[in-house]
Amino acid sequence: MISAIAIASMVTGCNPEPQIDAAFSYSFLNDNEVRFVNESTGDYYSASWDFGNGVTETTTNKKEVFDIYYPNAGNYNVELRILDYAGNTDTASRSVAIATADLQLSFNAVVDQEKPNYVILTNTTEGTYSSFKWVYRNMEVENESPHEAYFPKAGSYDVELQVLKNGNPFSLEKTVIITQDDPNYIEGMELVWSDEFDGATVDGDNWTFETGASGWGNNELQRYTSSGNTAIVDGKLVITARKINDDQTVGSYTSARLISKGKKEFMYGRIEISAKLPSGRGIWPAIWMMGGNISSVGWPACGEIDIMEYVGYQPNTIHSTVHTPAGFAGEGDGSSKTLTTCEEEFHIYGLIWNEQELIFYTDTPENVTHIYAPAARTEANWPFDQTAFFLLNVAVGGTWGGAQGIDDSIFPQSMEIDYVRVYQEPK
Repeated sequence: MISAIAIASMVTGCNPEPQIDAAFSYSFLNDNEVRFVNESTGDYYSASWDFGNGVTETTTNKKEVFDIYYPNAGNYNVELRILDYAGNTDTASRSVAIATADLQLSFNAVVDQEKPNYVILTNTTEGTYSSFKWVYRNMEVENESPHEAYFPKAGSYDVELQVLKNGNPFSLEKTVIITQDDPNYIEGMELVWSDEFDGATVDGDNWTFETGASGWGNNELQRYTSSGNTAIVDGKLVITARKINDDQTVGSYTSARLISKGKKEFMYGRIEISAKLPSGRGIWPAIWMMGGNISSVGWPACGEIDIMEYVGYQPNTIHSTVHTPAGFAGEGDGSSKTLTTCEEEFHIYGLIWNEQELIFYTDTPENVTHIYAPAARTEANWPFDQTAFFLLNVAVGGTWGGAQGIDDSIFPQSMEIDYVRVYQEPK
C-alpha cells in the first residue's frame, strides 16, 4: 500500500517538508526562579531561547533544562525557536509573570558641588547579591560605595552599576553631566613609569630589539640590529644609523628599533619623550605607539599613534599622525609644525590621551601640534581604548623618508633620547 504522503510526493515531484513543532513548559522553583523545559517535537537540530530578561541560550541538547533567575517583578516574553536540518524554523512564545522583586537595582550619582569634575556614586540596590562594580570611562571599580568617580572633561558620561547574583550579572546605567573641564587635569597626573636611560645598557625589562632587513612595510633600506647601533651615553639613549656600502639597497645601512611590546604598555595618560633628532636627506626617525593587540588583529586595526616623525629632506618640520582602519598610510589624520631647533636641541614630544581625544604637543601642553577627536567614535576610527606600546627607531630611505633620495655623506646619524615618561590620573 502507498501512503498518502508518498502519493503527494509523486504528484508534486518533491519531498514533503518535515514537520517540527516548537513547544515548552515552565514551572516556578521559587518566586524569582523559573525552570524551562523544551517539549518541541520533530526532527530538529538546535533550540534557541530568549528568556525575555536579556539572557539567551542556544543548544543542540533537546533535553537541556534551564533555570532562569528574574530579579525584578514584571511580565517577561519568553521565546523558543527551533531549527531543522533543512533550515526550517518554528517558534513558540509564552508570557511569564514575576510577582515580586528579589533584587532591585538602583544607585545615586551626585556631582560634588565643590569639585565639579567628581561624581559620588552610591549603590542603593535592594536585595541580596555577592558583589558589584562600577563601570565608567573604560574602567572598573569593584565593591566600593560610596565611590568618587573622576571625569576630567566636560560632557556626558555613561555610568553602569553591575551586580552579581547567583553567578549572573545584572546592570543599570545612568548618564552624568559634567559642565566644565578640570583646570588641574594635566598637572594632577602622577608619574607611573619612566626610562631615564641612566644604566650602562638598554634595560631589557623595558625594551626588545626588533631586527632584520625586511623593508618594514615602507621599503626602508636599513637592517635593524641588536648591537652596534645603540648606546647609553651620559644618561641618554643614542640610536645611530650607519652606512655599510654605497649600493643604496636593502641592508646598505644599519640602525636600531626598540619596542616595549609585552613589557611596558599603557592606556591613557600624558606621555612625554625628550629627544634630539638626526639630520640629512634620507633619514627618518620616529617616536610612536601601536596597539598591544597587533598580533591578533593586525595593522591598522590595532591603531597607530605617531607622536613624532621626521624626514630629513624637510628640515625643521615635525609631524604627528594617527592611523586607524578609517584612515591610514597616506590617509592618516595628522598635522605638521615648524621646530627650528629640533636637530640641535632636545625637545619634549608629548601626547595627552584619554577616552575622547589624542592631543599632540611640543615642549608644553599649550603648544599643540595636532588634535585627533572624532565626533562619533567607532571601531573603525577609534581603536584607542586599549593598551599600546612604544617604538623608537631611526629608519633610512623608504616611501616617505627616501622620497627625495638618500645623501650618503650624512652618515652616521643619531637620534638621542633623554627619557620616556608616562603620567596617569591618580587611582
